Amino acid sequence: MASLSTALYEVLYVSQLAPGMQPGVVAEIAGPTRIANAALDITGVLIFDGQRFCQQLEGPRKAVLKLVERIRNDARHVAMEVVHHGPLQDRRFRQFSLAFSTLEDVDALARLEALDGRAALDAFSAVCRDLEF
Repeated sequence: MASLSTALYEVLYVSQLAPGMQPGVVAEIAGPTRIANAALDITGVLIFDGQRFCQQLEGPRKAVLKLVERIRNDARHVAMEVVHHGPLQDRRFRQFSLAFSTLEDVDALARLEALDGRAALDAFSAVCRDLEF
């Protein structure tokens, strides 16, 4: 049985691009993050609509929570809102240390940001079904 620090855990958050940041900053995030996440056994998906980020992270609880705090303190985005978190039975995105996609529906993440818990997770899953990674 996995310990609390190694048991699978997931976090889903939405944040906004910081004022003065250009949308191209996402390219600076994705490459190095894939390498770092793989080393930490973290998998997940990052979606960007030009103004909002939405990311689902999954992996060992301690590693995921530490990464969430680092993300929260990243000056490239603001207004980070965790909309779902909790234990995870099985990884959803085991094939990606970080899958990334842009989203043209600028209202989708705004709608997701207004949700909590299971409703937020279901809305995120629906958005992911329409994307190519």
